[in-house]
Amino acid sequence: MRINPTTSGSGVSTLEKKNLGRIIQIIGPVLDVAFPPGKMPNIYNALVVKGRDTVGQPINVTCEVQQLLGNNRVRAVAMSATEGLMRGMEVIDTGAPLSVPVGGATLGRIFNVLGEPVDNLGPVGLSKHVENSSQSRSTDRNT
Repeated sequence: MRINPTTSGSGVSTLEKKNLGRIIQIIGPVLDVAFPPGKMPNIYNALVVKGRDTVGQPINVTCEVQQLLGNNRVRAVAMSATEGLMRGMEVIDTGAPLSVPVGGATLGRIFNVLGEPVDNLGPVGLSKHVENSSQSRSTDRNT
């Protein structure tokens, strides 16, 4: 996965690390996250939860904001398993939607929903990425 703003090695820029929320509810793959007043992420923004579970295993879950609930809360859907997540864990708003690699180097490759290669052929060396934004959603197209 690539996040559009300038990023550090972890995939999340220092600017976005300032926009932190906390998990307030987890129901299956759906997370409700509270943010400080005036710091609400946009719909379709990617959120990242990093930390450790109760047995010390690393957690790195990417979510996508689907709904603004009011009272400085958003509802997001996790793009991977939510096992190990707990209420109160810190959530980082990346400030950008999810994006996936495009171009000739992706032909014949297998990617997960985050655009990460899962075919054991190594990373894709592309700089061009397409956002999974509201403009590309089929429900918004006039057909």
